[in-house]
Amino acid sequence: MTYTVGTYLAARLKQIGVAHHFAVAGDYNLILLDQLLGYDGLKQIYCSNELNCSFAAEGYARARGVAAAIVTFGVGALSATNGIAGAYAENLPVILISGAPNSNDQGSGRILHHTIGKTDYNFQLEMMRPITCAAVEINDAATAPEKIDYAIRTALAEQKPAYISIACNIADAPCLRPGPMTLNRPLRNHDRASLKAALDATLDWLEGRDKPMIIVGSKLRAAQAQKPAIALAEKMGSPVAVMAAAKSFFPETHPSFRGVYWGLVSDPGVEELINASDAVIYLAPVFNDFSTVGWHAMPEGENVLVADPDRVTLAQTTYDGFSLVEYLDALTAQLAQRGAIAAPDAPRPFNPTPTPPDAPLTNDEMTRQIQGLMTSDTTLFAETGDSWFNAMRLSLPAHARLELEMQWGHIGWSIPSMFGNAIGSQGRRHVVMVGDGSFQLTAQEVSQMIRQKLPVIIFLINNRGYVIEIAIHDGPYNMIKNWDYAGLMDVFNAEDGHGLGLHARTGAALDAAIRRALANKEGPTLIECALDQKDCTKTLRDWGLQVSGTNGRRAQIS
Repeated sequence: MTYTVGTYLAARLKQIGVAHHFAVAGDYNLILLDQLLGYDGLKQIYCSNELNCSFAAEGYARARGVAAAIVTFGVGALSATNGIAGAYAENLPVILISGAPNSNDQGSGRILHHTIGKTDYNFQLEMMRPITCAAVEINDAATAPEKIDYAIRTALAEQKPAYISIACNIADAPCLRPGPMTLNRPLRNHDRASLKAALDATLDWLEGRDKPMIIVGSKLRAAQAQKPAIALAEKMGSPVAVMAAAKSFFPETHPSFRGVYWGLVSDPGVEELINASDAVIYLAPVFNDFSTVGWHAMPEGENVLVADPDRVTLAQTTYDGFSLVEYLDALTAQLAQRGAIAAPDAPRPFNPTPTPPDAPLTNDEMTRQIQGLMTSDTTLFAETGDSWFNAMRLSLPAHARLELEMQWGHIGWSIPSMFGNAIGSQGRRHVVMVGDGSFQLTAQEVSQMIRQKLPVIIFLINNRGYVIEIAIHDGPYNMIKNWDYAGLMDVFNAEDGHGLGLHARTGAALDAAIRRALANKEGPTLIECALDQKDCTKTLRDWGLQVSGTNGRRAQIS
């Protein structure tokens, strides 16, 4: 076949495992959309707006390892920057592709629509540079293959988003035929001497330490190091905890698993276990104010080793130039086998005493019933807020997945991201816990779940306000206008949808709603759970108190 710039891009996306791309149409990308639409093996999925489109692609990347979003210039791409920045923060390779003005208008001195009223159209490229690992503009067909390949390969190598803009009159221009490309992450900066020095230092550091502990961080998946982490834990015979944003990145059914480490809101016994360890190994962590509970749980001292995706730091020395997988594989091979660790008492699912059937629904009762939905094929999304802390309470079977956005923390992320994830991993059970305030930001994408007939189950926690913000710093700005959230499903269904909107004000009503949701295979089910505004987890309140104190520090005057 004769290739165009658009079909060259389509071929590359298909080669790296992108079977669906998310799109919002605009006049600068219509020809490109036609080119992608006609390419065999790619399916175009439409979104309600560009913010949701970027988050849908982010969710797809969580399922498939890479994703693509297609938007128009200016008004489209700038709306998408929020989700792209989130993908950058969360280490997800999303390829953002923007249609752009006609190449003949570049340098013409003309003012175009969807610009800021100036004749320099580079503002969008400059805004993309800080939130992507590669940003390219394509204004001619001759250089398109090189630029497309550079952006995609860099995104895969860095596990970060990339940006490609394509002039609207270039998308169907003939260009070279693409050779092969794979999803495999390219090796970068392979320094054998540095790797050997890091291994020697690690083995010396471990010598004589008999209480090692492994803590799994949230960059482990992006580093493609989940299996090597399990192998290391088994070779060392050491207990393993996960940081909150990494829950589900190490199997909770493994004998080494001990729970979530989150400072003073850790699972019972985990903080004490870490404090007693003489060799704490962090794998791919993120130390921010949230994960360290306002900087109160920062690792320090000679007993700490930090293995990042591209470097190892211990004993006041840092080593780089190799990947985390290489380091873990080599370390596991060189370590002597320690005795197998004894499994702790089997982790018990969150199972408080059920409330009376007709009693008002509580947070504990809601979470107890959600626990019953956790199976090996469940993917759970937990929105920013008390849903984080409810998710920490759940026991996850082998192969269950939990998705959080704890670094970027954009409220409303979960609905469009779950949409994209469900597109990318159909056949799994998809469950999302989202607060009312967060839902109001991105509610439109439920209509796309209906359009695609995705049987997602949405637990909409209606406590009439931003409860996480109330826990951090209360004020009238945390109160929101109430909606009939379950009633929205009739609006989104229109003439042909199969979404369900249900109210749950008691435990019995929630149980009945879950049964109806499981039976609904033709669309999403939104269960509006009415909770008292003061009914939230103790961990949220404890954590919020510490974070509030950190945010409220007085300015230091020199």
